[in-house]
Amino acid sequence: MIYLYTLLKHRAFIWLLLIINVVGTIYGYIWYLPQLRQTPLRFLLFVPDSPTASLFFTLFLVALLLNRSWPVIEALAAITLLKYGVWAVVMNLLMLISTGTLSAAGYMLIFSHAAMAVQGILYLPFYRFTAKHVVIVLIWTLHNDFIDYVYGMMPSYRSLSDFMPQIAYFTFWLSLISVGLVYYLSNHWKNKQLNTFINQK
Repeated sequence: MIYLYTLLKHRAFIWLLLIINVVGTIYGYIWYLPQLRQTPLRFLLFVPDSPTASLFFTLFLVALLLNRSWPVIEALAAITLLKYGVWAVVMNLLMLISTGTLSAAGYMLIFSHAAMAVQGILYLPFYRFTAKHVVIVLIWTLHNDFIDYVYGMMPSYRSLSDFMPQIAYFTFWLSLISVGLVYYLSNHWKNKQLNTFINQK
């Protein structure tokens, strides 16, 4: 385990992750452009879910390189990466099951979003958020779900339009599970030996 966290805190590896996440974030916003052009201004912040999650993680990596801690950003990164990483994997698998086929882009989305969820979890011992920061993110994620499924701002998956009530229900519980799991793991993965090692400059 120590060897893994040696890699995760290595500045060259952090820079590599930063570059990957910057590129992925830009690509994600470009992918959302057709939907964003049709989105009312007041909802723009809450439509591009995955690229905004990777943007939060990008900001966390910048803070890590600067030896700084931005707890709200850390909590937003960890929870939204897990939530939308898992969500996109499940949606693309559902498309594969319901249509019997999936494009190359769909398989790419499965891989990239699974990686999003994993990286957010791997860096949990490096985060410094507390319960109050998690509560802020809980409000953010549920507010986002409300906008998506009450105002119809969810990502566009036409072949899954018949499953919207089920997807909305799944997403609500995924939000709660993501918040609870990240908070639980952040409190239980930080043993004294690991914390001492991670906090070494």
